[in-house]
Amino acid sequence: MQLLFDFLPLIAFFGAYIAYDLYVATATIIVVMALQIAYQWLRHRKVNKMLLVSGALVAVFGGITLALRDPLFIQWKVTVVNWLFAAAFLASRYIGEKTFTERIMGHAVELERHVWRQLNALWVANFGVIGALNLYVMYNFDEQTWVYFKTWGMIGLSLLMAVGQAIWISSRAGDTRADGSK
Repeated sequence: MQLLFDFLPLIAFFGAYIAYDLYVATATIIVVMALQIAYQWLRHRKVNKMLLVSGALVAVFGGITLALRDPLFIQWKVTVVNWLFAAAFLASRYIGEKTFTERIMGHAVELERHVWRQLNALWVANFGVIGALNLYVMYNFDEQTWVYFKTWGMIGLSLLMAVGQAIWISSRAGDTRADGSK
């Protein structure tokens, strides 16, 4: 259920694009993300920082896209968001006690510090590559191809990263016993 909630803005964007055009799709994703943020706040009295950053950037870049009637801004938003996340995950390696991956998943998984850093580096690479792929697709293909990539390619890449991460964690989690020895 959480996965559907996470991908709802993207799916709504795609549906609005297919039914109308990029500008209606842009307005749709702005509204759906604002509703997601409001729902999370009303339900939990806090909002996930990644959702908040994404929502703010969708509002800014989407708003500029709608005001100027230029799709380039909403297309660039994907790269900006992913590269900001890559930079934040990278900075967490050097700032604070825990990396972002450990803060996000540390309650569910017990790993050694160097393994958390490796996993964090994988997320840095993931966000960096997705941002770069977005630029490649938006500058080398038509708008419809970019929309399909943004929707289904991004969902596919995210799921692939999640499955790869689960396999990677399970291969390393078994390396450490409960007493901390190897």
